[in-house]
Amino acid sequence: MIFQDSIVSLSSGRLPSGVAVVRLSGPGVRRAVETITGSLPTPRIARYGQLRAGDGSKLDDALTLFFPGPHSFTGEDSAEFHVHGGRAVVSAILERVGELDGFRQAEPGEFTRRAFLNGKLDLLEAEALADLISAETEAQRRFAASNSEGRQSELYMDWRRRLIHARAMIEAEMDFADEDDIPGSVSSTIWADVTGMIEEIRDHLAGFRRAEIIRDGFDVLIIGAPNAGKSSLLNALAKRDVAIVTDEAGTTRDLVEVVLDLDGLKVRLTDTAGLREGAGKVEAIGIARAIARARNADLVLEIEDLTSPVAITELVGLKNVLRIGTKIDLAGADSARAQYDHRISVVTGQGIAELIVAIGAKASMAAGDTSDVLPSRQRHVELLRTTASHLETAMTTAAQSLDLASENLRLASDQLGRISGAIAPDDLLDVIYSHFCIGK
Repeated sequence: MIFQDSIVSLSSGRLPSGVAVVRLSGPGVRRAVETITGSLPTPRIARYGQLRAGDGSKLDDALTLFFPGPHSFTGEDSAEFHVHGGRAVVSAILERVGELDGFRQAEPGEFTRRAFLNGKLDLLEAEALADLISAETEAQRRFAASNSEGRQSELYMDWRRRLIHARAMIEAEMDFADEDDIPGSVSSTIWADVTGMIEEIRDHLAGFRRAEIIRDGFDVLIIGAPNAGKSSLLNALAKRDVAIVTDEAGTTRDLVEVVLDLDGLKVRLTDTAGLREGAGKVEAIGIARAIARARNADLVLEIEDLTSPVAITELVGLKNVLRIGTKIDLAGADSARAQYDHRISVVTGQGIAELIVAIGAKASMAAGDTSDVLPSRQRHVELLRTTASHLETAMTTAAQSLDLASENLRLASDQLGRISGAIAPDDLLDVIYSHFCIGK
Protein backbone atom coordinates (compact mmCIF):
# COMPACT_ATOMS: atom_id res chain seq x y z
CA MET A 1 0.00 0.00 0.00
CA ILE A 2 1.10 3.59 -0.61
CA PHE A 3 0.28 5.97 2.24
CA GLN A 4 -0.04 9.64 1.34
CA ASP A 5 1.07 10.92 4.74
CA SER A 6 4.21 10.33 6.77
CA ILE A 7 4.36 9.64 10.51
CA VAL A 8 6.82 10.43 13.30
CA SER A 9 7.02 9.39 16.93
CA LEU A 10 9.29 8.84 19.88
CA SER A 11 9.89 5.08 19.89
CA SER A 12 12.20 4.55 22.84
CA GLY A 13 9.94 5.07 25.83
CA ARG A 14 9.89 7.34 28.87
CA LEU A 15 12.04 10.46 29.08
CA PRO A 16 14.54 11.55 30.22
CA SER A 17 16.91 8.81 29.08
CA GLY A 18 20.48 8.44 27.89
CA VAL A 19 19.40 8.03 24.26
CA ALA A 20 16.03 8.56 22.62
CA VAL A 21 14.96 7.15 19.25
CA VAL A 22 12.69 9.22 17.02
CA ARG A 23 11.22 7.09 14.24
CA LEU A 24 9.86 8.29 10.88
CA SER A 25 8.04 6.39 8.13
CA GLY A 26 6.33 7.33 4.89
CA PRO A 27 6.86 8.97 1.50
CA GLY A 28 8.28 12.16 3.03
CA VAL A 29 11.14 10.51 4.93
CA ARG A 30 13.88 11.09 2.34
CA ARG A 31 13.06 14.78 2.14
CA ALA A 32 12.86 15.07 5.92
CA VAL A 33 16.27 13.44 6.48
CA GLU A 34 17.89 15.59 3.79
CA THR A 35 16.31 18.76 5.20
CA ILE A 36 17.22 18.12 8.83
CA THR A 37 20.67 16.50 8.40
CA GLY A 38 21.84 18.02 5.08
CA SER A 39 22.01 14.81 3.04
CA LEU A 40 20.78 11.25 2.88
CA PRO A 41 23.07 8.73 4.65
CA THR A 42 24.07 5.38 3.16
CA PRO A 43 21.15 2.98 3.75
CA ARG A 44 21.32 0.97 6.98
CA ILE A 45 24.61 2.57 8.08
CA ALA A 46 24.55 4.91 11.07
CA ARG A 47 25.93 8.39 10.44
CA TYR A 48 26.87 10.88 13.13
CA GLY A 49 26.09 14.54 12.54
CA GLN A 50 24.04 17.58 13.45
CA LEU A 51 20.28 17.94 13.23
CA ARG A 52 19.22 21.43 12.18
CA ALA A 53 16.13 23.51 12.91
CA GLY A 54 14.25 25.44 10.22
CA ASP A 55 16.37 28.54 10.82
CA GLY A 56 19.59 26.54 10.54
CA SER A 57 20.33 26.46 14.26
CA LYS A 58 21.58 23.28 15.86
CA LEU A 59 19.02 20.94 17.45
CA ASP A 60 21.34 18.13 18.57
CA ASP A 61 24.25 15.89 17.61
CA ALA A 62 22.77 12.54 16.68
CA LEU A 63 23.04 9.27 14.80
CA THR A 64 20.86 9.02 11.71
CA LEU A 65 19.76 5.74 10.11
CA PHE A 66 17.90 5.48 6.83
CA PHE A 67 15.99 2.36 5.65
CA PRO A 68 14.69 2.63 2.07
CA GLY A 69 11.47 0.80 1.29
CA PRO A 70 10.51 -1.91 0.78
CA HIS A 71 13.46 -3.21 2.83
CA SER A 72 12.33 -1.67 6.12
CA PHE A 73 10.11 -2.63 9.03
CA THR A 74 7.08 -0.82 7.62
CA GLY A 75 7.82 -1.61 3.98
CA GLU A 76 8.16 2.10 3.13
CA ASP A 77 10.98 4.61 3.52
CA SER A 78 11.88 4.82 7.21
CA ALA A 79 14.46 6.63 9.32
CA GLU A 80 15.59 6.94 12.91
CA PHE A 81 17.26 9.79 14.78
CA HIS A 82 19.18 8.57 17.84
CA VAL A 83 19.34 11.72 19.93
CA HIS A 84 20.10 12.70 23.52
CA GLY A 85 17.14 11.70 25.66
CA GLY A 86 16.15 15.02 27.20
CA ARG A 87 12.53 16.10 27.02
CA ALA A 88 13.35 19.43 25.41
CA VAL A 89 15.61 17.81 22.80
CA VAL A 90 13.01 15.24 21.77
CA SER A 91 10.23 17.82 21.76
CA ALA A 92 12.23 20.13 19.50
CA ILE A 93 12.98 17.33 17.02
CA LEU A 94 9.38 16.13 16.91
CA GLU A 95 8.27 19.73 16.37
CA ARG A 96 10.84 20.15 13.57
CA VAL A 97 9.66 17.04 11.72
CA GLY A 98 6.05 18.05 12.26
CA GLU A 99 6.72 21.36 10.48
CA LEU A 100 7.43 19.50 7.23
CA ASP A 101 4.56 19.00 4.80
CA GLY A 102 2.82 15.65 5.04
CA PHE A 103 4.07 14.67 8.50
CA ARG A 104 1.94 14.00 11.57
CA GLN A 105 2.28 12.25 14.93
CA ALA A 106 1.88 8.48 14.71
CA GLU A 107 -1.08 6.79 16.37
CA PRO A 108 -0.63 3.79 18.71
CA GLY A 109 0.65 0.81 16.75
CA GLU A 110 0.68 2.67 13.44
CA PHE A 111 4.20 1.62 12.42
CA THR A 112 3.28 -2.04 12.94
CA ARG A 113 -0.07 -1.51 11.22
CA ARG A 114 1.70 -0.18 8.14
CA ALA A 115 4.06 -3.16 8.25
CA PHE A 116 1.02 -5.47 8.27
CA LEU A 117 -0.79 -3.64 5.46
CA ASN A 118 2.41 -3.69 3.39
CA GLY A 119 2.76 -7.45 3.83
CA LYS A 120 5.88 -7.33 6.02
CA LEU A 121 4.22 -9.43 8.71
CA ASP A 122 0.82 -10.97 9.40
CA LEU A 123 -1.60 -10.19 12.21
CA LEU A 124 -0.36 -12.99 14.47
CA GLU A 125 3.23 -11.77 14.16
CA ALA A 126 2.07 -8.22 14.91
CA GLU A 127 0.29 -9.40 18.05
CA ALA A 128 3.40 -11.34 19.05
CA LEU A 129 5.46 -8.14 18.77
CA ALA A 130 3.04 -6.42 21.14
CA ASP A 131 3.40 -9.33 23.55
CA LEU A 132 7.18 -9.18 23.27
CA ILE A 133 7.19 -5.48 24.19
CA SER A 134 4.91 -6.04 27.19
CA ALA A 135 6.63 -9.25 28.39
CA GLU A 136 7.52 -9.08 32.09
CA THR A 137 8.85 -12.60 32.65
CA GLU A 138 11.18 -14.96 30.81
CA ALA A 139 8.30 -17.33 30.00
CA GLN A 140 6.31 -14.48 28.43
CA ARG A 141 9.37 -13.43 26.43
CA ARG A 142 9.98 -16.96 25.10
CA PHE A 143 6.32 -17.42 24.24
CA ALA A 144 6.10 -14.10 22.38
CA ALA A 145 9.43 -14.65 20.61
CA SER A 146 8.29 -18.06 19.40
CA ASN A 147 5.07 -16.60 17.97
CA SER A 148 6.93 -13.67 16.38
CA GLU A 149 8.93 -16.19 14.33
CA GLY A 150 5.73 -17.21 12.54
CA ARG A 151 5.20 -20.71 13.95
CA GLN A 152 1.64 -19.93 14.97
CA SER A 153 0.95 -18.41 11.56
CA GLU A 154 2.37 -21.47 9.80
CA LEU A 155 0.04 -23.80 11.71
CA TYR A 156 -3.12 -21.82 10.92
CA MET A 157 -2.16 -21.19 7.30
CA ASP A 158 -1.44 -24.91 6.83
CA TRP A 159 -4.95 -25.70 8.04
CA ARG A 160 -6.31 -23.06 5.68
CA ARG A 161 -4.39 -24.47 2.71
CA ARG A 162 -5.72 -27.94 3.46
CA LEU A 163 -9.28 -26.61 3.60
CA ILE A 164 -8.91 -24.76 0.31
CA HIS A 165 -7.57 -27.96 -1.27
CA ALA A 166 -10.47 -29.98 0.17
CA ARG A 167 -13.00 -27.50 -1.18
CA ALA A 168 -11.34 -27.51 -4.61
CA MET A 169 -11.50 -31.31 -4.78
CA ILE A 170 -15.16 -31.38 -3.75
CA GLU A 171 -16.15 -28.75 -6.32
CA ALA A 172 -14.11 -30.58 -8.95
CA GLU A 173 -16.06 -33.75 -8.19
CA MET A 174 -19.35 -31.87 -8.52
CA ASP A 175 -18.43 -30.07 -11.76
CA PHE A 176 -16.34 -32.69 -13.56
CA ALA A 177 -17.53 -36.03 -12.23
CA ASP A 178 -17.42 -37.56 -15.74
CA GLU A 179 -13.74 -36.71 -16.32
CA ASP A 180 -11.22 -39.53 -15.98
CA ASP A 181 -8.65 -37.52 -14.02
CA ILE A 182 -11.14 -36.45 -11.31
CA PRO A 183 -11.52 -38.97 -8.44
CA GLY A 184 -14.95 -40.56 -8.24
CA SER A 185 -15.23 -39.85 -4.55
CA VAL A 186 -13.29 -37.66 -2.15
CA SER A 187 -14.70 -39.25 0.99
CA SER A 188 -11.73 -41.55 1.61
CA THR A 189 -9.15 -38.76 1.38
CA ILE A 190 -10.66 -35.31 1.84
CA TRP A 191 -13.11 -36.11 4.62
CA ALA A 192 -10.51 -38.16 6.47
CA ASP A 193 -8.25 -35.10 6.43
CA VAL A 194 -11.09 -32.83 7.59
CA THR A 195 -11.81 -35.23 10.47
CA GLY A 196 -8.15 -35.16 11.45
CA MET A 197 -8.14 -31.37 11.23
CA ILE A 198 -11.07 -31.10 13.64
CA GLU A 199 -9.12 -33.17 16.17
CA GLU A 200 -6.00 -31.06 15.63
CA ILE A 201 -7.96 -27.84 16.25
CA ARG A 202 -9.63 -29.26 19.37
CA ASP A 203 -6.26 -30.37 20.75
CA HIS A 204 -4.81 -26.96 19.96
CA LEU A 205 -7.70 -25.18 21.72
CA ALA A 206 -7.09 -27.28 24.83
CA GLY A 207 -3.77 -25.45 25.23
CA PHE A 208 -5.35 -22.01 25.64
CA ARG A 209 -5.38 -22.24 29.43
CA ARG A 210 -1.62 -22.78 29.31
CA ALA A 211 -1.27 -19.66 27.16
CA GLU A 212 -3.40 -17.70 29.65
CA ILE A 213 -1.14 -18.80 32.49
CA ILE A 214 1.95 -17.69 30.55
CA ARG A 215 0.45 -14.33 29.56
CA ASP A 216 -1.73 -13.45 32.57
CA GLY A 217 -0.12 -15.48 35.35
CA PHE A 218 -0.65 -18.59 37.49
CA ASP A 219 -3.47 -17.74 39.91
CA VAL A 220 -2.67 -18.65 43.54
CA LEU A 221 -5.21 -17.92 46.28
CA ILE A 222 -4.44 -17.79 50.01
CA ILE A 223 -7.48 -18.76 52.07
CA GLY A 224 -8.09 -19.63 55.72
CA ALA A 225 -9.64 -18.60 59.01
CA PRO A 226 -8.97 -15.16 60.56
CA ASN A 227 -5.51 -14.75 62.09
CA ALA A 228 -4.24 -17.99 60.51
CA GLY A 229 -1.34 -16.05 59.02
CA LYS A 230 -2.58 -15.42 55.47
CA SER A 231 -1.48 -11.80 55.18
CA SER A 232 1.82 -12.54 56.91
CA LEU A 233 2.48 -15.29 54.37
CA LEU A 234 1.63 -12.92 51.49
CA ASN A 235 4.14 -10.39 52.82
CA ALA A 236 6.77 -13.10 53.32
CA LEU A 237 6.38 -14.42 49.77
CA ALA A 238 6.35 -10.89 48.31
CA LYS A 239 9.31 -9.93 50.52
CA ARG A 240 7.63 -6.63 51.37
CA ASP A 241 4.63 -5.34 53.34
CA VAL A 242 1.74 -5.69 50.93
CA ALA A 243 -1.08 -6.52 53.35
CA ILE A 244 -1.88 -5.06 56.77
CA VAL A 245 -1.21 -7.56 59.56
CA THR A 246 -2.90 -7.27 63.00
CA ASP A 247 -4.30 -9.62 65.64
CA GLU A 248 -7.80 -8.30 64.97
CA ALA A 249 -10.07 -10.67 63.04
CA GLY A 250 -11.41 -9.24 59.79
CA THR A 251 -8.46 -6.94 59.03
CA THR A 252 -8.37 -8.15 55.42
CA ARG A 253 -11.77 -7.49 53.87
CA ASP A 254 -11.04 -7.42 50.16
CA LEU A 255 -8.75 -9.32 47.82
CA VAL A 256 -5.13 -8.16 47.98
CA GLU A 257 -3.01 -9.22 45.00
CA VAL A 258 0.74 -9.26 44.37
CA VAL A 259 2.63 -10.51 41.33
CA LEU A 260 5.71 -12.72 41.66
CA ASP A 261 8.23 -13.98 39.13
CA LEU A 262 9.00 -17.62 39.96
CA ASP A 263 11.51 -19.32 37.67
CA GLY A 264 10.52 -16.99 34.82
CA LEU A 265 6.77 -17.51 35.24
CA LYS A 266 4.29 -14.87 36.32
CA VAL A 267 2.45 -15.90 39.52
CA ARG A 268 -0.49 -13.87 40.86
CA LEU A 269 -0.73 -14.34 44.62
CA THR A 270 -3.96 -13.16 46.28
CA ASP A 271 -4.73 -12.73 49.98
CA THR A 272 -8.38 -13.04 51.00
CA ALA A 273 -10.69 -12.22 53.88
CA GLY A 274 -10.62 -14.70 56.75
CA LEU A 275 -13.48 -17.20 56.58
CA ARG A 276 -15.63 -17.08 59.72
CA GLU A 277 -19.22 -17.01 60.92
CA GLY A 278 -20.80 -13.78 62.12
CA ALA A 279 -18.81 -11.45 59.87
CA GLY A 280 -20.08 -7.94 59.25
CA LYS A 281 -21.72 -6.89 55.99
CA VAL A 282 -18.52 -5.57 54.31
CA GLU A 283 -16.40 -8.45 55.56
CA ALA A 284 -19.05 -10.96 54.36
CA ILE A 285 -18.71 -9.59 50.84
CA GLY A 286 -14.95 -10.20 51.00
CA ILE A 287 -15.54 -13.76 52.24
CA ALA A 288 -17.97 -14.44 49.37
CA ARG A 289 -15.41 -13.17 46.88
CA ALA A 290 -12.73 -15.38 48.42
CA ILE A 291 -14.86 -18.53 48.09
CA ALA A 292 -15.78 -17.68 44.48
CA ARG A 293 -12.13 -17.10 43.55
CA ALA A 294 -11.09 -20.37 45.20
CA ARG A 295 -13.27 -22.37 42.81
CA ASN A 296 -11.49 -20.88 39.76
CA ALA A 297 -7.94 -20.50 41.09
CA ASP A 298 -5.08 -22.54 39.64
CA LEU A 299 -3.81 -23.27 43.16
CA VAL A 300 -5.28 -22.69 46.62
CA LEU A 301 -3.10 -22.38 49.71
CA GLU A 302 -5.30 -23.48 52.63
CA ILE A 303 -3.78 -21.82 55.69
CA GLU A 304 -4.28 -23.20 59.21
CA ASP A 305 -2.78 -21.99 62.48
CA LEU A 306 -0.97 -24.99 63.97
CA THR A 307 -1.62 -23.67 67.47
CA SER A 308 -5.37 -23.39 66.85
CA PRO A 309 -6.35 -25.11 63.57
CA VAL A 310 -9.73 -24.31 61.96
CA ALA A 311 -10.67 -26.43 58.94
CA ILE A 312 -12.17 -24.68 55.90
CA THR A 313 -15.19 -26.75 54.85
CA GLU A 314 -15.80 -24.58 51.77
CA LEU A 315 -12.74 -26.13 50.09
CA VAL A 316 -14.03 -29.70 50.21
CA GLY A 317 -13.87 -31.20 46.72
CA LEU A 318 -11.29 -28.78 45.33
CA LYS A 319 -8.31 -30.62 43.82
CA ASN A 320 -5.60 -27.98 43.52
CA VAL A 321 -5.11 -27.32 47.22
CA LEU A 322 -1.95 -27.23 49.34
CA ARG A 323 -2.58 -27.42 53.08
CA ILE A 324 -0.21 -25.07 54.89
CA GLY A 325 0.32 -25.15 58.65
CA THR A 326 1.58 -21.83 60.01
CA LYS A 327 3.32 -20.68 63.21
CA ILE A 328 5.43 -23.83 63.51
CA ASP A 329 7.82 -21.82 65.67
CA LEU A 330 5.06 -21.70 68.31
CA ALA A 331 3.50 -25.13 67.77
CA GLY A 332 6.70 -27.16 67.77
CA ALA A 333 8.62 -29.04 65.09
CA ASP A 334 6.66 -32.30 65.43
CA SER A 335 3.15 -30.86 65.43
CA ALA A 336 0.66 -32.39 62.94
CA ARG A 337 3.41 -33.36 60.53
CA ALA A 338 1.27 -35.73 58.44
CA GLN A 339 -1.75 -33.45 58.10
CA TYR A 340 -0.10 -30.71 56.01
CA ASP A 341 1.76 -30.42 52.73
CA HIS A 342 3.98 -27.71 54.21
CA ARG A 343 4.55 -26.29 57.67
CA ILE A 344 6.00 -22.82 57.90
CA SER A 345 6.90 -19.88 60.11
CA VAL A 346 6.99 -16.37 58.71
CA VAL A 347 8.89 -15.28 61.84
CA THR A 348 11.85 -17.67 61.46
CA GLY A 349 11.45 -18.28 57.72
CA GLN A 350 11.21 -22.05 58.20
CA GLY A 351 9.55 -23.79 55.25
CA ILE A 352 9.10 -20.61 53.18
CA ALA A 353 11.76 -21.47 50.60
CA GLU A 354 10.33 -24.97 50.16
CA LEU A 355 6.83 -23.54 49.71
CA ILE A 356 8.06 -21.15 47.03
CA VAL A 357 9.69 -24.06 45.19
CA ALA A 358 6.44 -26.02 45.38
CA ILE A 359 4.37 -23.11 44.02
CA GLY A 360 6.88 -22.60 41.21
CA ALA A 361 6.75 -26.30 40.33
CA LYS A 362 2.93 -26.21 40.18
CA ALA A 363 3.06 -23.12 37.95
CA SER A 364 5.68 -24.67 35.67
CA MET A 365 3.65 -27.86 35.30
CA ALA A 366 0.50 -25.89 34.47
CA ALA A 367 2.26 -23.70 31.87
CA GLY A 368 4.08 -26.59 30.22
CA ASP A 369 6.63 -25.94 27.48
CA THR A 370 6.52 -22.22 26.68
CA SER A 371 7.88 -22.91 23.18
CA ASP A 372 4.74 -24.87 22.21
CA VAL A 373 2.43 -23.34 19.61
CA LEU A 374 -0.71 -22.28 21.50
CA PRO A 375 -3.66 -19.98 20.77
CA SER A 376 -2.43 -16.79 22.39
CA ARG A 377 -5.58 -14.63 22.45
CA GLN A 378 -9.28 -15.01 23.11
CA ARG A 379 -10.10 -13.91 19.55
CA HIS A 380 -8.01 -16.82 18.24
CA VAL A 381 -10.00 -19.22 20.41
CA GLU A 382 -13.36 -17.87 19.25
CA LEU A 383 -12.39 -18.05 15.57
CA LEU A 384 -10.93 -21.55 15.94
CA ARG A 385 -14.09 -22.77 17.67
CA THR A 386 -16.17 -21.37 14.83
CA THR A 387 -13.80 -23.03 12.34
CA ALA A 388 -14.25 -26.42 14.01
CA SER A 389 -18.02 -25.92 14.11
CA HIS A 390 -18.15 -25.24 10.34
CA LEU A 391 -16.01 -28.31 9.69
CA GLU A 392 -18.31 -30.50 11.77
CA THR A 393 -21.32 -29.13 9.86
CA ALA A 394 -19.53 -29.89 6.58
CA MET A 395 -18.97 -33.47 7.71
CA THR A 396 -22.62 -34.02 8.69
CA THR A 397 -24.06 -32.44 5.51
CA ALA A 398 -21.67 -34.01 3.00
CA ALA A 399 -23.89 -37.05 2.37
CA GLN A 400 -26.94 -34.88 1.62
CA SER A 401 -25.37 -31.92 -0.19
CA LEU A 402 -21.81 -31.42 -1.39
CA ASP A 403 -22.72 -27.80 -2.16
CA LEU A 404 -23.58 -27.15 1.48
CA ALA A 405 -20.49 -29.02 2.65
CA SER A 406 -18.28 -26.95 0.33
CA GLU A 407 -19.82 -23.72 1.63
CA ASN A 408 -19.05 -24.71 5.21
CA LEU A 409 -15.46 -25.45 4.23
CA ARG A 410 -15.28 -21.95 2.75
CA LEU A 411 -16.65 -20.44 5.95
CA ALA A 412 -14.12 -22.42 7.98
CA SER A 413 -11.19 -21.25 5.85
CA ASP A 414 -12.42 -17.64 6.15
CA GLN A 415 -12.36 -17.92 9.95
CA LEU A 416 -8.76 -19.12 9.82
CA GLY A 417 -7.93 -16.25 7.47
CA ARG A 418 -9.27 -13.77 10.00
CA ILE A 419 -6.82 -15.03 12.62
CA SER A 420 -3.73 -14.30 10.54
CA GLY A 421 -5.19 -11.21 8.88
CA ALA A 422 -5.58 -12.68 5.40
CA ILE A 423 -9.16 -11.48 5.89
CA ALA A 424 -9.10 -8.48 8.22
CA PRO A 425 -11.89 -5.88 8.48
CA ASP A 426 -10.80 -2.39 9.48
CA ASP A 427 -12.73 -2.43 12.77
CA LEU A 428 -10.74 -5.49 13.89
CA LEU A 429 -7.46 -3.77 13.03
CA ASP A 430 -8.56 -0.65 14.93
CA VAL A 431 -9.18 -2.71 18.08
CA ILE A 432 -5.91 -4.65 17.85
CA TYR A 433 -3.58 -1.74 17.15
CA SER A 434 -5.21 0.59 19.67
CA HIS A 435 -3.56 -1.54 22.38
CA PHE A 436 -0.05 -0.99 20.98
CA CYS A 437 2.27 1.63 22.40
CA ILE A 438 2.91 4.81 20.42
CA GLY A 439 6.05 4.52 18.32
CA LYS A 440 5.65 0.83 17.54
